Amino acid sequence: MKLHIGGMEKKEGWKILNIQKNDDREKHVDLVGDISDLTQFDDESIEEVYASHTLEHVKQKNMFKTLKGIHRVLKDGGKFYVSVPDMDILCKLYLDPKINLKNKIEVMRMMYGGQVDEFDFHYFGWNMPLLETFFKDAGFKKFERVKSFSLFNDTSEFSFNGVPISLNVIAYK
Repeated sequence: MKLHIGGMEKKEGWKILNIQKNDDREKHVDLVGDISDLTQFDDESIEEVYASHTLEHVKQKNMFKTLKGIHRVLKDGGKFYVSVPDMDILCKLYLDPKINLKNKIEVMRMMYGGQVDEFDFHYFGWNMPLLETFFKDAGFKKFERVKSFSLFNDTSEFSFNGVPISLNVIAYK
């Protein structure tokens, strides 16, 4: 099985796990659940896990447990594709004196979440050194930063004012 956490785009070979299934956007959701609790999946039962702009929604106190849970469900040699807003880039954008107040508010929403519902809050700001540290601590063997996954049409390739804002990494079990 391949698991797309937080997704809504149906793709052959992938099951979609989403935190809610309550409107037309989520009509393709196969399973309801939370990235922080993958107990519905057996150990080493998933080949690949994909999560675009989902990991930042995990509370800091739950982050290690969440990454250990993803590591647990992955088969040996499995891949975790993760995309998160790159806090280093967002900080540079926010501090750029050339951007106006409206743009600063948009960047701030990328940092802290849009906050349109109880799930749309960002609890963690990621950059590559932090991600590497957490991946190592959770047991991942290798990780690489990539420009694009080319798997789904989602926020992993989002740009703001021509600047890509996502940190895209593949972690290997």
